[in-house]
Amino acid sequence: MPSKEEMLTSWFLAGDERGNPDTALDRRRGDGRLWTTGNQVVALIHGREYFSRLLTTVESLDAGDLLLFTDWRGDLDQRLDGAGSEVGEVLGRAAARGITVRGLLWRSHLELLSFSSKPNRLLAERLAEAGAQVALDQRVRAGGSHHQKLVIARRGGDPDGGIAFAGGIDLCYNRRDDAAHAGDPQSQPIAKAYGDAPPWHDLQVEVRGPAVGDLEYTFRERWDDPTSLENPNPVRRLYYRLRPVATSTEPLPDPQQADPAPAGSHNVQILRTYPRRRWGPYPFARVGERSIARAYQKVLRRASRLIYLEDQYMWSIEVAELFAEALRRSPRLHLIIVVPRHPTQGGALSLPPNLVGRQQALQVCRDAGGDRVAVYDVENHAGTPVYVHSKAVTVDDVWASVGSDNLNRRSWTHDSELAVATIDDELDPREPRDPGGLGDGARVYARDLRLNLWREHLDWDGPDDDLIDPETGFALFRERAAALAAWHAGGRVGDRPPGRVVPHTPHQLGRVQQAWARSLYHAIYDPDGRPRRMRTAGRW
Repeated sequence: MPSKEEMLTSWFLAGDERGNPDTALDRRRGDGRLWTTGNQVVALIHGREYFSRLLTTVESLDAGDLLLFTDWRGDLDQRLDGAGSEVGEVLGRAAARGITVRGLLWRSHLELLSFSSKPNRLLAERLAEAGAQVALDQRVRAGGSHHQKLVIARRGGDPDGGIAFAGGIDLCYNRRDDAAHAGDPQSQPIAKAYGDAPPWHDLQVEVRGPAVGDLEYTFRERWDDPTSLENPNPVRRLYYRLRPVATSTEPLPDPQQADPAPAGSHNVQILRTYPRRRWGPYPFARVGERSIARAYQKVLRRASRLIYLEDQYMWSIEVAELFAEALRRSPRLHLIIVVPRHPTQGGALSLPPNLVGRQQALQVCRDAGGDRVAVYDVENHAGTPVYVHSKAVTVDDVWASVGSDNLNRRSWTHDSELAVATIDDELDPREPRDPGGLGDGARVYARDLRLNLWREHLDWDGPDDDLIDPETGFALFRERAAALAAWHAGGRVGDRPPGRVVPHTPHQLGRVQQAWARSLYHAIYDPDGRPRRMRTAGRW
């Protein structure tokens, strides 16, 4: 078996592989590593569990403590639990009792394009009244967004303490669902097929230990960016002259504390995406950062037996080709993909561009892996489809990632994104102990994450032995999905079979639809934020 350092170096980005010499994220520790050791990472499956933990954490803070957050969308009246737990109230109370509250919300495209500029502005204004500072951040590439979802809590005078939450869950409507998937009582409509309260599947991770320092530093890099928050678009600038917003951020009151003390057995690598921004380059990523893409590129070369992924999109031929290469290289490798049944948008103009990218990407994977590739979507026990918003991947029960990033060009090159990649020191004693056969051993965190998700999707209450082995688990997934699909096709006669997954059947577009949808898809839905030379060379 390789040494710990050798094993981690073979999975994590190492040396100059992050590809961003402008950030001090890794240099600041002085140990030469691009990851931290001694962390404790807990996967919080579903918004209800995450919101409950977040509420407890924020309410426990006192005057002099620090609370930082970034978000794509925030709704000030979204409840974290019951009455009085609205996001605006909870964060506002924190600021009012002397906690330093700082936030970065994406300013968003205008509301007339069905985006989030109004709710984000309302939340920022409410928190400003309470004494917080929340910047509406439009320092993005044209057509891009800030998509990171991050909360950090540090106690003043206690450098060993600290907790962070990162993943795919925004502080907004639709997210407070649970394993029953009845939907969030505070819902916002998406495609009609999901009903009035769309069932929502998502993940966030809770992080303790030195990696909290990396996540805080990631926030501070964005916060301390001296570039004006003003948008260079003259129309947007005129709009914000009528509705003034801050154009710069005030310095944080204190330098960053020392990283928290070790808290567990997890090695954590913080991965990000920042585009190459033509105007006012990010000082911490002047040519961008694509460490999320680079991490997948490295990890997938090592995949041998099982890749399990949940993703909102699974778009882009370039992304799919990395999975296809892994399937061609490893004849025993299986790939399970869980995606939403329908996109969030169902209009005649918006639906085809949402479909064309996934249709191409899934075909690339199927051509490479044949029946070793299986694609599913999820429904609740009432038969309503569940919107899969999660961004989670496990590889050979060794490496696991949960983040804000989707598997597409936009998330890998164009928007700001954040992911927490984890490898546990603790070996899992259950067979197969080394599914990849490379001497790395199965790791408890990655295996448990996969099994917890599978138990829910399969309604599984049997022994884990049937799920753990890659081939038998793959077969069981297929068996339960096929039985549920047959029950639906047969008119739902008799008892509903156990399980919540069915084979994903993508909507097929005609040639004319594909022709015009492909252009919109590349230009608007899934743009490429790499420098032209890198794009041409096919490098990340």
